[in-house]
Amino acid sequence: MKKLTYSDAGVNIDEGNRLVGLIKPSVRSSYRKEVMGDIGGFGALFSGKFKGLKEPVLVSSTDGVGTKLMVAFMADKHDTVGIDLVAMSVNDILVSGAEPLFFLDYFATGKLDAKRAAQVVKGIAKGCKTAGCALIGGETAEMPGLYKPGEYDLAGFAVGVVDRKKIIDGSKIKAGDKIIGLPSTGLHSNGYSLARKIVFDVMNLKMTDRPEGLGQEVGAALISPTKIYVKPVLALGKEVDILGMAHITGGGFTDNIPRVLPKNVKAVVEKGSWPIPPIFSLLKKGGNLEDAEMLRTFNCGIGLIMVVRAKDQEKAMKKLKALKQKAFVIGEIKNRKQEPQVEFTGRENLA
Repeated sequence: MKKLTYSDAGVNIDEGNRLVGLIKPSVRSSYRKEVMGDIGGFGALFSGKFKGLKEPVLVSSTDGVGTKLMVAFMADKHDTVGIDLVAMSVNDILVSGAEPLFFLDYFATGKLDAKRAAQVVKGIAKGCKTAGCALIGGETAEMPGLYKPGEYDLAGFAVGVVDRKKIIDGSKIKAGDKIIGLPSTGLHSNGYSLARKIVFDVMNLKMTDRPEGLGQEVGAALISPTKIYVKPVLALGKEVDILGMAHITGGGFTDNIPRVLPKNVKAVVEKGSWPIPPIFSLLKKGGNLEDAEMLRTFNCGIGLIMVVRAKDQEKAMKKLKALKQKAFVIGEIKNRKQEPQVEFTGRENLA
């Protein structure tokens, strides 16, 4: 009888060790001074001394990339989904006013391809550097039979910190406050099940097709990485009192904005107050989508909203411009007597 090895079962330990060697430079490039130890330990160490914070509160979030990964498989492009992974979690903790400190990832596949996995991790490290946090650990799981050949899944976990007295929770939001929207880079990492159905099943487009008005190949528009808002927003928060923020992710405007609003107010968003990226116009037309469906599924060109006092609006816009962060005043807060908590005005059609 043949003596079996782990390799006979489909798990290649040598390929895993090769991956560690390939990703070490990228991982180390994201380190902050608080990182203790190096890649390869059983647990990741991070110093808990936070200068300038009287009562530090840790804020955490976990997320994945979702079916956007299927677009990456189709394009055979794996160096940007790692940015998506980081962005989804760090943007979530940012809305509390927290500075991201460190990030851990989980990469699972049926058969490990060290070169491809290294591209993914390099993207994660790049996202961490953009967010100012350290990639201090992760897990690579090779599970034969659980995933289709060439496919993998991603998950991530971010931890940040904020002084208790500076936590942004929306409780100070009142009628008359202004809503500022920061533009997205595209779909980010939400709505891809519907987007793929429209693009590939309904419109019968290919990744390399260039529909009129899109300005680029379909694949490039769909794979565009999620915008990370950490550095400009934290910089703005040092000069302007940000009353509340919402990361426009799954659920779009309709479900995410109410998460930061007191029950007695509503957000009145003016359609047409920001430019709609061509990919959303393509999806709306191709899927014959109503505005309501667009606004509850996609970010429609705004990846993060913040609420400031009316008197701080001009100062906030000037500061964001100085930070080279585009921004648009997209609405205001009004008193609410009944549903809904997000109301849309302006042009009849979104795009």
